[in-house]
Amino acid sequence: MADHPVDEKLPALKMATTGLQHVAAMYAGVVAPPLIVGAAIGLTATDLTFLTGACLFTAGLATFLQTLGVWKIGARLPFVNGVTFAGVAPMTAIVASTQDKSDALPIIFGAVIVAGLLGFLAAPVFCKAIRFFPPVVTGTVITLIGISLLPVAFGWAQGPNPTASDYGSATNLGLAAVTLLIVLLLRRFTTGFVKQIAVLLGLVIGTLIAIPFGATDFAPVADADVIGFPTPFHFGAPQFQLAAIISMCVVMVVSMTESTADMLALGEIVERPADERTIAAGLRADTLGSAISPLFNGFMCSAFAQNIGLVAMTKIRSRYVVAAGGGFLVLMGLCPMAASLIAVVPRPVLGGAGVVLFGSVAASGIQTLVRAALDKDNNVLIVAVSLAVGIIPITAPEFYHAFPETARIVLDSGISTGCVAAVLLNMVFNHLGRSARDAHDVTHPMEAGEELTSAPKAPAAS
Repeated sequence: MADHPVDEKLPALKMATTGLQHVAAMYAGVVAPPLIVGAAIGLTATDLTFLTGACLFTAGLATFLQTLGVWKIGARLPFVNGVTFAGVAPMTAIVASTQDKSDALPIIFGAVIVAGLLGFLAAPVFCKAIRFFPPVVTGTVITLIGISLLPVAFGWAQGPNPTASDYGSATNLGLAAVTLLIVLLLRRFTTGFVKQIAVLLGLVIGTLIAIPFGATDFAPVADADVIGFPTPFHFGAPQFQLAAIISMCVVMVVSMTESTADMLALGEIVERPADERTIAAGLRADTLGSAISPLFNGFMCSAFAQNIGLVAMTKIRSRYVVAAGGGFLVLMGLCPMAASLIAVVPRPVLGGAGVVLFGSVAASGIQTLVRAALDKDNNVLIVAVSLAVGIIPITAPEFYHAFPETARIVLDSGISTGCVAAVLLNMVFNHLGRSARDAHDVTHPMEAGEELTSAPKAPAAS
């Protein structure tokens, strides 16, 4: 009996090239979170390079867990895992509330470890509770992730230092605009592999264009070692603060929700529907990878949705191809010089590419909301109020200034507050006190009590 395409082992050359393609499709997404958090802390170029390499290394380990699997851990589907964007805003909030910035990363790492372990224990239960996380909730949260990160891209576009005389100069904004234009042109007029790595190519071309303007600094590459290892607890032993842990637990719930949706979608694409056992195993891989990641100075890991699109486009469904991509990520993490290349990219160039990158996340959320039955008044209210609550920290950063610092770690994250609001409102409007007569109005992946043994049912026509 022939192996299912998911379990197919391709020839070495094809395995390597297609694995690299997956890395290219998600590379910018992996390095963006450490860049954001590292910049917020004020890390030196050397430490920023180390943090970036650590995130590449741990993304590779998490990808191994997900694709190859051990025991009941790993969906054994072609999933690429890496640093989740959902954790960026809460982590920067933790940084902002920490007086001694040298404690910020240990506090973040401690919170991620606890959230990962709790998520691992909750994985089998979470599968059964997924009906409380319908498209109206997940779509709202994913949209908020993109909206929350767009201001970061706008800040990058203006330059690396807000106090510098050239911050927001025509040169910096021009470099950002040119980079954005390059990415758009590549996405519009190229196909296949080149189209998939348009963001990466935009960063390279934008960096080259920036050289004559003196905006490119190659010192990080010159100072980086060819070979290195993400020494455990390089930034200090983990610290455990309750408010930070709560904040990252909320992120873990969001991450597990997104991963479940990704597994359901990918299961259909590769024609191996994700049942309850597969989802539980996949969530264990996500959460265990997240718990292990801080040991090597990495952040919370989750499945990368853009790679699902790559599987659908190429029709290459082998999980071993993605495992090969995980191998490349580990190798890049073990080569600080390779990791340092991203530090060469000028901040305005990153800003131009970030508009596409972060805007695409928001667009993905809107795509999910399209499936959220917004013709129902209840769902419109859920989205409206949740988005409003989530946007408060972005449009009015001092809105919660009178609250205790510990509470502000959660409240200052639009993703966390928006997610909590969406879940609670969905329960109030679509679950509590509903009769069997109007239960068909509830928009969720499964009806209550339905097992995840097949792809989700399409919504009934109204």
